[in-house]
Amino acid sequence: MEQLKFVNHRIDEYALQVTYDPATENGKVIFNLTLIKAEDRNYAVDIIHQSHKAGICVSDRMLVADEGEEIGEKTIPKGHCGIVTMCSITLDAILLRNGIPINPIGGGLLEIRDHTPRRFTSLIRYDATTIDPTQVLIDQGSTAIMGVIQSGRGSILANIRESHMEAEPLLFEILDQFQSVGFTGILDVSSPNRSMFGVPITTNYQGIVMIGGANPIGAFIESGKWADTTAMKGLIPVSQLVHIDEIE
Repeated sequence: MEQLKFVNHRIDEYALQVTYDPATENGKVIFNLTLIKAEDRNYAVDIIHQSHKAGICVSDRMLVADEGEEIGEKTIPKGHCGIVTMCSITLDAILLRNGIPINPIGGGLLEIRDHTPRRFTSLIRYDATTIDPTQVLIDQGSTAIMGVIQSGRGSILANIRESHMEAEPLLFEILDQFQSVGFTGILDVSSPNRSMFGVPITTNYQGIVMIGGANPIGAFIESGKWADTTAMKGLIPVSQLVHIDEIE
């Protein structure tokens, strides 16, 4: 029988499969897949644009696939659309592949006030769950993402990992590459040995907090619309994703 895998082990496995290189903008990234009803497509696209404008997307690239299209090994069923968002765990995989000692800590709800991140109000550790924390929090209805979009106050999905402080120069080099190609979801990097948004950081490490890839989906679900979300669904060539401004 196949054994259960904790999320931190799945991250390690994806680190060996992710081939995306921000320097060349080629390769495969980890994606989340959400199925919605075809009749809700326009509303979902509007939420995607609002989320991007509010700065709560991992990157400026996504994909909306219509029925019959294939995403990875999944065919979008009749009467549905598929929303593909880039998973923020892609960052962890790239850091690991570049030889940066990384410890993915977990994902949770990050409180936002006056458009400024304040603290994690809840956190699910990756080494203690077999289900992606963002998927759990969305299913529980714990988010307040529309409040952040509309007024800059609420709670969004975010995650935190820690990197060894000796790798700091290479870390910032990779993060700069990420931001230069539209990965705007990096919220903050802490100084070594300091807690971050209320989360303790291991001695000789520094924290990195990133926006969760499923925030546009969380906002869509908050409206009462039906959606079926699978986080870390698989890998997809980044070339298949399009700029959010091109999604109609």
